[in-house]
Amino acid sequence: MAATLLVSVPGTTLRDALGTPPDGAEVVVWDLDSPPPAAHVDIVVPPYMGTSDRLGALADVTTRLVQSQSIGYDDIAAALPPGHVFANAASVHEPSTAELALALVLASQRGIPDFVRAAAEPTEAGPGRWAPARHASLADRRVLIVGYGGVGRAIEARLEPFEVEITRVAGHARDDERGRIHGVDELPGLLPEADIVIVGVPLNDATTGLVDAAFLAALPDGALVVNVARGMVADTDAILAEARTGRLRFALDVTEPEPLPDGHPLFALPNVLVTPHVGGASTAMMPRMARLLRRQIERMLRGDEPENVVLRS
Repeated sequence: MAATLLVSVPGTTLRDALGTPPDGAEVVVWDLDSPPPAAHVDIVVPPYMGTSDRLGALADVTTRLVQSQSIGYDDIAAALPPGHVFANAASVHEPSTAELALALVLASQRGIPDFVRAAAEPTEAGPGRWAPARHASLADRRVLIVGYGGVGRAIEARLEPFEVEITRVAGHARDDERGRIHGVDELPGLLPEADIVIVGVPLNDATTGLVDAAFLAALPDGALVVNVARGMVADTDAILAEARTGRLRFALDVTEPEPLPDGHPLFALPNVLVTPHVGGASTAMMPRMARLLRRQIERMLRGDEPENVVLRS
């Protein structure tokens, strides 16, 4: 009997992680660079990186769902041909991104980069220097989470055991079972009280350039700013200006431009920790992506609407 649901994945890694597809579905490999496997593909999973650059391949293909492997979709609306439904990968990357955010906070607070540099420093006896120092704790710090979607909630859950004071900020103020979620318009009054700010907002017109000179100037001396959102959420020149004075500290998984060019001055500053946009790049990704894809296949085989739909072109 012919398969009723045709699914394309960009490579064998996701196909193998998915395993045997549900009855009634057929999975083929299509990276959107080669000719499509059919004129109609029910579910198309584009490649993880460079998704928007490849969506033009869907201009002559009908689909029921385009399933992204990323949470962010700020560059998709302009690239997605008409007639498609686009879902993001909510539930896939939140734990890994939250882990990295916490790792950046802990490394910065406890001076891990300084110890690593000391261990690599040349001495007469060879590389490595014993360099004890007292650094700030994470315990008892006032942490401001800016962006309270899936990533923000995952960060909050991982911060709670560290005995911190957490303040949450979203696009609009509201209350939930944990208490108050402040609106982004309240930031001017919240930033002066923050020891650590973790930015995890989606990139859109409202958040582009959110972390600007005024945002940073409102923070107290010694505050740490962690960005696991998108590079364009922050003003790189403003970050560089504050970092060069040593007044603030930064831990950046995303930058503008990205990748950050070789030799960029941010790399050389001891109060700046840069990771190369690896928030979701962990072994958790593929099994979680496979589980999401399986749920989408099963939903569509039942005739249910897919989850995580964010765009209809």
